[in-house]
Amino acid sequence: MSATLRRRSLSIGLILAFFGVWEVLCIALNVSDLVLPRPSEIFTVLWQRAPQLWPHMLQTLGTTLLGFVLGVATGVVLGAIVGSSRLAYDTAYPLLIGFSSIPKVAVVPIFVLWFGSGTVPAVLTSLVICFFPIVVNIATGLATTEPELEDVLKALGASKFDILWNVGLPRTMPFFFASLKVAITYAFVGTVLSETVASNRGIGNVMISASSNFNVPLAFAGLFILAGLGIALYAIFSLIERQVTGWATRKREIAV
Repeated sequence: MSATLRRRSLSIGLILAFFGVWEVLCIALNVSDLVLPRPSEIFTVLWQRAPQLWPHMLQTLGTTLLGFVLGVATGVVLGAIVGSSRLAYDTAYPLLIGFSSIPKVAVVPIFVLWFGSGTVPAVLTSLVICFFPIVVNIATGLATTEPELEDVLKALGASKFDILWNVGLPRTMPFFFASLKVAITYAFVGTVLSETVASNRGIGNVMISASSNFNVPLAFAGLFILAGLGIALYAIFSLIERQVTGWATRKREIAV
Protein backbone atom coordinates (compact mmCIF):
# COMPACT_ATOMS: atom_id res chain seq x y z
CA MET A 1 0.00 0.00 0.00
CA SER A 2 1.39 3.41 -0.98
CA ALA A 3 2.05 6.11 1.59
CA THR A 4 -0.67 8.33 0.09
CA LEU A 5 -3.26 5.56 0.26
CA ARG A 6 -2.28 4.77 3.84
CA ARG A 7 -2.62 8.42 4.86
CA ARG A 8 -6.04 8.66 3.25
CA SER A 9 -7.15 5.41 4.87
CA LEU A 10 -5.96 6.67 8.24
CA SER A 11 -7.81 9.96 7.72
CA ILE A 12 -11.07 8.17 6.83
CA GLY A 13 -10.60 5.82 9.77
CA LEU A 14 -10.18 8.72 12.20
CA ILE A 15 -13.33 10.40 10.88
CA LEU A 16 -15.34 7.20 11.23
CA ALA A 17 -13.90 6.70 14.71
CA PHE A 18 -14.97 10.23 15.66
CA PHE A 19 -18.56 9.55 14.66
CA GLY A 20 -18.42 6.13 16.31
CA VAL A 21 -17.28 7.56 19.63
CA TRP A 22 -19.94 10.27 19.36
CA GLU A 23 -22.62 7.64 18.80
CA VAL A 24 -21.46 5.39 21.63
CA LEU A 25 -21.15 8.22 24.16
CA CYS A 26 -24.63 9.52 23.37
CA ILE A 27 -26.06 6.04 23.92
CA ALA A 28 -23.97 5.22 27.00
CA LEU A 29 -24.66 8.55 28.72
CA ASN A 30 -28.29 8.63 27.58
CA VAL A 31 -27.87 12.09 26.10
CA SER A 32 -31.15 13.70 25.07
CA ASP A 33 -31.74 14.54 21.42
CA LEU A 34 -32.49 18.09 22.54
CA VAL A 35 -28.90 18.38 23.75
CA LEU A 36 -26.86 16.35 21.27
CA PRO A 37 -28.43 14.01 18.70
CA ARG A 38 -26.60 10.88 17.64
CA PRO A 39 -24.89 10.88 14.21
CA SER A 40 -27.20 8.05 13.09
CA GLU A 41 -30.21 10.25 13.80
CA ILE A 42 -28.69 13.17 11.93
CA PHE A 43 -27.92 11.07 8.86
CA THR A 44 -31.43 9.61 9.02
CA VAL A 45 -32.88 13.14 8.97
CA LEU A 46 -30.62 14.01 6.03
CA TRP A 47 -31.91 10.98 4.11
CA GLN A 48 -35.57 11.48 4.96
CA ARG A 49 -35.60 15.25 4.45
CA ALA A 50 -33.38 15.28 1.34
CA PRO A 51 -36.15 16.39 -1.07
CA GLN A 52 -37.04 19.31 1.22
CA LEU A 53 -33.43 20.23 2.05
CA TRP A 54 -32.15 20.10 -1.55
CA PRO A 55 -33.63 23.47 -2.69
CA HIS A 56 -32.35 25.16 0.47
CA MET A 57 -28.89 23.70 -0.09
CA LEU A 58 -28.83 24.97 -3.69
CA GLN A 59 -29.97 28.39 -2.48
CA THR A 60 -27.17 28.61 0.07
CA LEU A 61 -24.58 27.25 -2.35
CA GLY A 62 -25.57 29.62 -5.15
CA THR A 63 -25.68 32.64 -2.85
CA THR A 64 -22.32 31.75 -1.34
CA LEU A 65 -20.63 31.24 -4.71
CA LEU A 66 -21.98 34.53 -6.05
CA GLY A 67 -20.82 36.45 -2.99
CA PHE A 68 -17.51 34.59 -3.10
CA VAL A 69 -16.87 35.43 -6.77
CA LEU A 70 -17.69 39.09 -6.18
CA GLY A 71 -15.53 39.10 -3.05
CA VAL A 72 -12.60 37.55 -4.92
CA ALA A 73 -12.90 40.08 -7.76
CA THR A 74 -13.05 42.95 -5.26
CA GLY A 75 -10.18 41.53 -3.23
CA VAL A 76 -7.92 41.03 -6.25
CA VAL A 77 -8.46 44.60 -7.48
CA LEU A 78 -7.95 46.16 -4.04
CA GLY A 79 -5.01 43.87 -3.28
CA ALA A 80 -3.31 44.80 -6.54
CA ILE A 81 -3.79 48.51 -5.79
CA VAL A 82 -2.66 48.25 -2.17
CA GLY A 83 0.29 45.99 -2.94
CA SER A 84 1.66 48.01 -5.85
CA SER A 85 1.46 51.50 -4.33
CA ARG A 86 2.99 52.64 -1.07
CA LEU A 87 0.57 55.57 -0.92
CA ALA A 88 -2.41 53.26 -1.42
CA TYR A 89 -1.03 50.91 1.23
CA ASP A 90 -0.66 53.68 3.80
CA THR A 91 -4.10 55.10 2.99
CA ALA A 92 -6.31 52.09 2.32
CA TYR A 93 -4.87 49.41 4.59
CA PRO A 94 -5.95 51.01 7.89
CA LEU A 95 -9.44 51.52 6.45
CA LEU A 96 -9.62 47.88 5.35
CA ILE A 97 -8.48 46.66 8.75
CA GLY A 98 -11.07 48.84 10.46
CA PHE A 99 -13.82 47.57 8.16
CA SER A 100 -12.74 43.97 8.67
CA SER A 101 -12.86 44.45 12.45
CA ILE A 102 -16.57 45.30 12.36
CA PRO A 103 -18.67 42.25 13.36
CA LYS A 104 -20.48 41.24 10.20
CA VAL A 105 -23.66 40.50 12.12
CA ALA A 106 -23.88 44.26 12.62
CA VAL A 107 -23.98 44.99 8.88
CA VAL A 108 -26.75 42.50 8.04
CA PRO A 109 -29.55 44.76 9.38
CA ILE A 110 -28.12 47.63 7.33
CA PHE A 111 -28.17 45.53 4.16
CA VAL A 112 -31.73 44.47 4.94
CA LEU A 113 -32.69 48.11 5.43
CA TRP A 114 -31.16 49.03 2.08
CA PHE A 115 -32.15 46.03 -0.07
CA GLY A 116 -34.89 44.23 1.86
CA SER A 117 -34.79 40.62 3.03
CA GLY A 118 -33.79 37.80 0.73
CA THR A 119 -30.80 36.92 -1.44
CA VAL A 120 -29.16 40.32 -1.90
CA PRO A 121 -28.23 40.88 1.78
CA ALA A 122 -26.85 37.33 1.92
CA VAL A 123 -24.71 37.90 -1.17
CA LEU A 124 -23.38 41.19 0.18
CA THR A 125 -22.65 39.72 3.61
CA SER A 126 -20.79 36.86 1.97
CA LEU A 127 -18.84 39.37 -0.13
CA VAL A 128 -17.75 41.64 2.70
CA ILE A 129 -16.75 38.78 4.98
CA CYS A 130 -14.53 36.97 2.46
CA PHE A 131 -12.74 39.69 0.47
CA PHE A 132 -10.31 40.77 3.22
CA PRO A 133 -8.14 37.59 3.13
CA ILE A 134 -7.87 38.03 -0.64
CA VAL A 135 -6.73 41.65 -0.28
CA VAL A 136 -4.13 40.81 2.36
CA ASN A 137 -2.62 37.88 0.47
CA ILE A 138 -2.54 39.59 -2.92
CA ALA A 139 -0.93 42.67 -1.36
CA THR A 140 1.58 40.49 0.50
CA GLY A 141 2.44 38.57 -2.67
CA LEU A 142 3.08 41.77 -4.59
CA ALA A 143 5.13 43.19 -1.75
CA THR A 144 7.49 40.20 -1.91
CA THR A 145 8.51 40.92 -5.49
CA GLU A 146 12.25 41.62 -5.40
CA PRO A 147 13.14 45.28 -6.05
CA GLU A 148 16.15 44.12 -8.08
CA LEU A 149 13.87 42.25 -10.47
CA GLU A 150 11.68 45.31 -10.88
CA ASP A 151 14.77 47.44 -11.59
CA VAL A 152 15.93 45.02 -14.28
CA LEU A 153 12.51 44.98 -15.95
CA LYS A 154 12.30 48.78 -15.86
CA ALA A 155 15.75 48.98 -17.43
CA LEU A 156 14.44 46.75 -20.23
CA GLY A 157 11.59 49.16 -20.85
CA ALA A 158 8.77 47.43 -18.98
CA SER A 159 6.02 49.64 -17.63
CA LYS A 160 4.68 49.37 -14.10
CA PHE A 161 1.59 47.60 -15.48
CA ASP A 162 3.80 45.13 -17.40
CA ILE A 163 5.67 44.30 -14.22
CA LEU A 164 2.42 43.87 -12.30
CA TRP A 165 0.77 41.71 -14.96
CA ASN A 166 3.70 39.54 -16.01
CA VAL A 167 5.64 39.19 -12.76
CA GLY A 168 3.74 40.50 -9.76
CA LEU A 169 0.40 38.74 -10.17
CA PRO A 170 1.86 35.35 -11.21
CA ARG A 171 4.08 35.43 -8.12
CA THR A 172 1.03 36.00 -5.93
CA MET A 173 -0.66 32.76 -7.04
CA PRO A 174 0.44 30.69 -4.02
CA PHE A 175 -0.79 33.46 -1.72
CA PHE A 176 -3.96 33.82 -3.77
CA PHE A 177 -4.96 30.17 -3.60
CA ALA A 178 -4.15 30.03 0.10
CA SER A 179 -6.54 32.93 0.64
CA LEU A 180 -9.22 31.31 -1.56
CA LYS A 181 -9.41 28.30 0.74
CA VAL A 182 -9.88 30.59 3.72
CA ALA A 183 -12.30 32.93 1.96
CA ILE A 184 -14.70 30.19 0.82
CA THR A 185 -15.29 29.13 4.43
CA TYR A 186 -15.86 32.75 5.40
CA ALA A 187 -18.30 33.13 2.51
CA PHE A 188 -20.48 30.34 3.93
CA VAL A 189 -20.42 32.05 7.32
CA GLY A 190 -21.65 35.28 5.77
CA THR A 191 -24.42 33.61 3.79
CA VAL A 192 -25.76 31.55 6.69
CA LEU A 193 -25.53 34.53 9.02
CA SER A 194 -27.74 36.58 6.71
CA GLU A 195 -30.11 33.68 6.08
CA THR A 196 -30.73 33.27 9.79
CA VAL A 197 -31.61 36.96 10.12
CA ALA A 198 -33.43 37.98 6.94
CA SER A 199 -34.38 35.17 4.60
CA ASN A 200 -37.06 32.53 4.19
CA ARG A 201 -34.81 30.22 2.17
CA GLY A 202 -31.46 28.56 2.60
CA ILE A 203 -29.79 26.27 5.12
CA GLY A 204 -29.48 29.12 7.61
CA ASN A 205 -33.24 29.59 7.57
CA VAL A 206 -33.75 25.84 7.97
CA MET A 207 -31.47 25.78 11.00
CA ILE A 208 -33.08 28.74 12.73
CA SER A 209 -36.55 27.30 12.09
CA ALA A 210 -35.47 23.89 13.39
CA SER A 211 -33.98 25.46 16.51
CA SER A 212 -37.16 27.41 17.24
CA ASN A 213 -39.12 24.14 16.94
CA PHE A 214 -36.61 22.24 19.11
CA ASN A 215 -35.81 19.96 16.16
CA VAL A 216 -32.15 19.61 17.07
CA PRO A 217 -31.38 16.70 14.67
CA LEU A 218 -32.57 18.87 11.74
CA ALA A 219 -30.43 21.77 12.96
CA PHE A 220 -27.39 19.46 13.10
CA ALA A 221 -28.29 18.15 9.65
CA GLY A 222 -27.95 21.73 8.41
CA LEU A 223 -24.51 21.91 10.02
CA PHE A 224 -23.49 18.68 8.29
CA ILE A 225 -24.63 20.05 4.92
CA LEU A 226 -22.63 23.24 5.41
CA ALA A 227 -19.58 21.24 6.48
CA GLY A 228 -19.89 19.00 3.44
CA LEU A 229 -20.20 21.93 1.04
CA GLY A 230 -17.24 23.67 2.64
CA ILE A 231 -15.05 20.57 2.46
CA ALA A 232 -16.01 19.94 -1.17
CA LEU A 233 -15.17 23.47 -2.28
CA TYR A 234 -11.96 23.46 -0.24
CA ALA A 235 -10.92 20.23 -1.96
CA ILE A 236 -11.71 21.69 -5.39
CA PHE A 237 -9.55 24.75 -4.76
CA SER A 238 -6.76 22.55 -3.38
CA LEU A 239 -6.83 20.49 -6.59
CA ILE A 240 -6.73 23.61 -8.76
CA GLU A 241 -3.93 24.99 -6.60
CA ARG A 242 -1.79 21.90 -7.17
CA GLN A 243 -2.29 22.21 -10.92
CA VAL A 244 -1.62 25.95 -11.14
CA THR A 245 1.03 26.53 -8.48
CA GLY A 246 2.83 23.19 -8.42
CA TRP A 247 6.02 25.06 -9.26
CA ALA A 248 5.81 26.85 -5.91
CA THR A 249 5.34 23.71 -3.81
CA ARG A 250 8.37 21.83 -2.60
CA LYS A 251 7.96 18.11 -3.03
CA ARG A 252 8.73 16.16 0.06
CA GLU A 253 8.42 12.63 1.27
CA ILE A 254 6.41 12.31 4.47
CA ALA A 255 7.23 9.31 6.56
CA VAL A 256 4.17 7.34 7.69
